[in-house]
Amino acid sequence: MTTASKIDCDVKDLGLADTGKLRIEWADQFMPTLGIIRKRFSKERPLAGVRISACLHVTTETANLAITLQQGGAQVALCASNPLSTQNDAAASLVQDFGIPVFAIKGENHDTYYSHLEAALQHRPQFTMDDGADLVTLAHTQQKELAKGIIGGTEETTTGVIRLRSMADQGVLQYPIIAVNDANTKHLFDNRYGTGQSTMDGILRATNILVAGSTLVVAGYGWCGRGIAMRAHGLGAHVIVTEINPTRALEAVMDGYRVMSLEDAAPLGDVFITATGNKNVIRREHFEKMKDGALVANSGHFNVEIEIPALEHIASNRRKIREFVEEFRLPDGRRIYLLAEGRLVNLSSAEGHPAVVMDMSFANQALCIEHLTKNAARLEKKVYSVPEEIDQTVAQIKLGAMGIRIDHLTPEQEKYLASWSEGT
Repeated sequence: MTTASKIDCDVKDLGLADTGKLRIEWADQFMPTLGIIRKRFSKERPLAGVRISACLHVTTETANLAITLQQGGAQVALCASNPLSTQNDAAASLVQDFGIPVFAIKGENHDTYYSHLEAALQHRPQFTMDDGADLVTLAHTQQKELAKGIIGGTEETTTGVIRLRSMADQGVLQYPIIAVNDANTKHLFDNRYGTGQSTMDGILRATNILVAGSTLVVAGYGWCGRGIAMRAHGLGAHVIVTEINPTRALEAVMDGYRVMSLEDAAPLGDVFITATGNKNVIRREHFEKMKDGALVANSGHFNVEIEIPALEHIASNRRKIREFVEEFRLPDGRRIYLLAEGRLVNLSSAEGHPAVVMDMSFANQALCIEHLTKNAARLEKKVYSVPEEIDQTVAQIKLGAMGIRIDHLTPEQEKYLASWSEGT
């Protein structure tokens, strides 16, 4: 094993490695799907000699993915996909105990964040793994020569997939990328159950408020918004959903929530959570209508969903009142509290998604990288869905690990479903 002193890295403190290793082991026991893939990878070495640069949230779950890729033979470099999402002890352990170059420090500033992206790209990857498409974007703008050597990549977030499809539509995407986010075994579980639980966890850790009896506004009713609304309702909140999509708005109504415009919800909410993937969802006109003491949080990938400059502009003063809570006092005396600098609250003030759901997301990542090593040369420069066989394989492994058996079609049923002659 390469000693940590010889590994190019930038982490908070290598002295945190012992704690990080224990936490990585704890997460691993809740990730049996990835564990089964790791066992196969260690025997078959399907990624032997492959260079991968990953821009992901540096957590204990991500650590287990990086270790799995390494066991498969890959040379992995890892940087953070958000300035506040890094778990410093996990980053230290990856360097110290596993010899994986990591460039990530919780609380890093803008310049350091981008220097870490550049450091990961200096690994000269053949494949990228992204969480928000920052690494891909940098490779296509400031590191164009490096982009020429990249064969393929994966993307894990709704936000990132939106960016990449825009690049593909404009004809600037230089290599094929698989949208891991769109796998059923990712967005139906990670986005819904993971985001729902971890977002409420982040808000509670940051504020210690009582959710029961409060009015909680969820902006966006995609799979992340669905999960947040479900968990908030389960904690006793009166949930309001805001949407721009009429079908999703109708779904929210049928699911039992109040649905209205954000303008109408602004004076009613005690807590506001954005989960849209878009920018300036909560704006000045909304702040001006909010009640005294309103809490505003974001669960989307980037800190653009809340128009923070507008809040700063209308505030007469501001102060940090808790570790992840900043108070903005308006001229009329009302106070609005911004959580975690408007960054994704579940990872900034808590630990992110539980390992049980990340197990499936990262199993998809690992298998999609294996798929790309075999097929990237034949693929066009566009965004692809996760192959159905990979999605189904992840679900089957997960069910098996949970000790759950399901039914299978009989030959008669298969014949019936393939025919058209039988009727009434």
